[in-house]
Amino acid sequence: MPASKAKKLSSLFRSAIKSKAAAASSSFSKSLSSPAEDATLKHLVSSLDSDSGNHFYLFVWSPRNDVRLSRVQGFVFSVELVEFFSWISCFNAEDLTRQLPTDIFSILCDGTSESPDLQEIDDEKYLDRELDLPWFPDLSHSAMPLRRKEVSRERKQKWTFVNTQGGRFYKLVDMCADKLGTETTIQVFDKLGKETGVKESNALIKRCIEGARAAPDEVVGEKHMHQAFKIFKSMKEQGYQLEEETYGPFLEYFVDMGMTREFCFFCGLIKEENPSSLSRLGYYEMKLWTRVNDEKKIQELCNCIESYDEGNKSILQEYYLLALCESDRKKEIVQLLESMDITKFSSPDYIFRCLGRLLLESFAEKFLLEFKACDCATVNTSNLIYSYVVGIPNLAVEDVISKFKNLHTKLEVTPSSASYVKLIKYCCDSLKVHVALELVDEMCERGLSFSMEALHSILYASSESCDFNLVHQIYSVIGRHKLKPNSETFRSMINLCVKMKDYEGAYSMLSDLEKMNLAPTAAMYNAIMTGYFREKNMYGGLRVLKQMKEADVKPDSQSFSILITNCNSEEDINMYYEEMKRSGIQFTKHVFMALVNAYAACGQFEKAKQVVLDKGIPVKSLNEIKSVLVQALASHGQLSDAFNTYEEIKQAGCSLEPKAVISLIEHLQSDEEALSRLLLLLETLKDPNYWLDGCVRTILYCVRHKHLRPAVDLLEQLRDQVYTDELFLEVIFDQVFSYIAESESTCLQFGLDLLHAMKEELGLIPSRKCLDFLLHACVSAKDLQSSLFVWQEYQAAGLPYNTLSFLRMYQALLAAGERQAAKVLQSTIPKDDPHVRCIIKSCKTIYLENEKEEKKKKKKKKNVM
Repeated sequence: MPASKAKKLSSLFRSAIKSKAAAASSSFSKSLSSPAEDATLKHLVSSLDSDSGNHFYLFVWSPRNDVRLSRVQGFVFSVELVEFFSWISCFNAEDLTRQLPTDIFSILCDGTSESPDLQEIDDEKYLDRELDLPWFPDLSHSAMPLRRKEVSRERKQKWTFVNTQGGRFYKLVDMCADKLGTETTIQVFDKLGKETGVKESNALIKRCIEGARAAPDEVVGEKHMHQAFKIFKSMKEQGYQLEEETYGPFLEYFVDMGMTREFCFFCGLIKEENPSSLSRLGYYEMKLWTRVNDEKKIQELCNCIESYDEGNKSILQEYYLLALCESDRKKEIVQLLESMDITKFSSPDYIFRCLGRLLLESFAEKFLLEFKACDCATVNTSNLIYSYVVGIPNLAVEDVISKFKNLHTKLEVTPSSASYVKLIKYCCDSLKVHVALELVDEMCERGLSFSMEALHSILYASSESCDFNLVHQIYSVIGRHKLKPNSETFRSMINLCVKMKDYEGAYSMLSDLEKMNLAPTAAMYNAIMTGYFREKNMYGGLRVLKQMKEADVKPDSQSFSILITNCNSEEDINMYYEEMKRSGIQFTKHVFMALVNAYAACGQFEKAKQVVLDKGIPVKSLNEIKSVLVQALASHGQLSDAFNTYEEIKQAGCSLEPKAVISLIEHLQSDEEALSRLLLLLETLKDPNYWLDGCVRTILYCVRHKHLRPAVDLLEQLRDQVYTDELFLEVIFDQVFSYIAESESTCLQFGLDLLHAMKEELGLIPSRKCLDFLLHACVSAKDLQSSLFVWQEYQAAGLPYNTLSFLRMYQALLAAGERQAAKVLQSTIPKDDPHVRCIIKSCKTIYLENEKEEKKKKKKKKNVM
């Protein structure tokens, strides 16, 4: 192909990649000539002729499952087509672009603008002939030896599936199955199955079985499994070795579904093809019988194991034991443990965790002594002790450490560095930083080698637990034991100093770098700069930048992200932007995000929107940056523009980032479409934590605008989502009724209706706080009947009256003008607490004086009349 033509085609594909799916779909729908063609899906795949390398094949996919080929002369397959193929797979099958632009045919066919009539191709004959060609030809370079650079360039230009590209194709298979549907993807790969490898087939099998698990009914599930078995059968016929990666998903599915007949049939096929898998199949078989609780079969497997030869016996014992441990079958586990040599196992760590979980200490000690006696080089006995003690349930961290030490002493085993490091990380995971530091001292006193990775775990745990002041103790440990920290260690310590506003300590660590033969880095200065900006100390932040330059440390992309984010004017933003360009620093996604937020904060919303059009933005980061734009626009009151950007993201087949969705929910004001928009936004949140946040915000919106039915429906969803966490559910309801009590616009009747729905529809008992808040709303409304109703609800909920409820009811009676009833109730209130006496006095002053004022007004009005 001429260079100019190739250049045009490359440009055309790149423009296609950046175009929108909606526009392409709309364009083609206008050109359809008949309803039969309406569902046609066009896609591009290539086959490179091994002789000439100049043929381009166009595959046209349709729901009728036919595949047609058109050969166009003069095209060398390049990476551009891969990008185009990946781009198309980003859309749903219904929304795929349905046209191949005539410009492509014009370029490929020597300037001819007319597209070949694909309908006129003799389907069967042409298809059979063309599919005989290898999908990935065996290119020979022996005739033209190339230098190393030329070979590298050739590999970049042509899409050849070698080992380094296997992962890329595996991901593409997964993406196609997501967007096109498993069945359509299988049909395409079935046509090209001649060259479909083991990895690709395994990917498709996995997708089919996932589809079967998620199927709404048995018929759909069987359809997915049938497709998976077809692929499996094809692999078998092609002579592929059937390893666990292939048959494992099938067996897991049969086990989970309790499908014993199907399981036995499938195991028979595996044994025929791969006899060496017999031991591994035993693991799945034991899992199956424990899953369906077939005690007879479980005992048969345990009893017949003695008939195996010594080599297979130990392997099978291990697999049986693993399966039994997963289901906590203690009786059978003990039966196996009494007759096995665990020192021959390949994964003893997991077994020892199970021994801890099942409290089988006698077996644990017995096996530990056996490991100690055999002096196995591949297994560290100290590590096994760690695995056992951390498996013991309901042990506090301090008790785990005590058990760890006692077992080492009892069995006369020397603790290893590896087991101590694991114990330190275990403490850090539980945020027990003080205990972890004590273990570091013990390690160093014992002369054990200590890794800085463990120290980094301690620094991270200090930050997570907000024990920032421990940084000085950590630094002391480094100096006392002459440890060798690296740049990341110092960055973490400086960051902890900054978090507790100890800037003097942070600078002191910077000055100590030279003693450790370390040079300061931009990340260290960035940590200090961030601290100053967090406190709105602009002068301090800019001073850090000056100090960084004086120390001959060049600012990095993170430095500029911090500076741009904290700019107060458009001029400053542009200044740092230009400085970064001059420095030749690569623009990361964080820099683009900083630009979006900074322009939005300065009110330059058009410039914020222009940032996402920058050609330097990596394609994989574009959606994330657009989401930041939505969040920035929403938080600055530009909801219309925010929703427009959100619609663009949806049309591109992408999803809005959860934080941006929450921002839209938070800032969406009341209008005719607000509630429906909120509910649609909530549906897009897949992460449970973000969904809970969005759901609570939407419920509060419903309460604020008196949408009772949607509020009850959302509360029901919330209950179903967190049914195991009663405390969390109670906190949410308390928050809702607190809002009702404090809101002037929310009527009391809404709260009473919500209480009724909570009891009758959701089957929940209101908490004391819910009733306290509702009684407070009765006081504000001066509604005596509602006050008496809520007062009875305390008894219905089984909640005894306390001093606070008495005071609220006393206040409600006074507010409703029931002085006599209030006086009777007052006599029952305990008055030992001076605060209680003060509240009673204040209530009398406020309500009785208000009553006198109202009487004076009425009398004055009567006299005037």
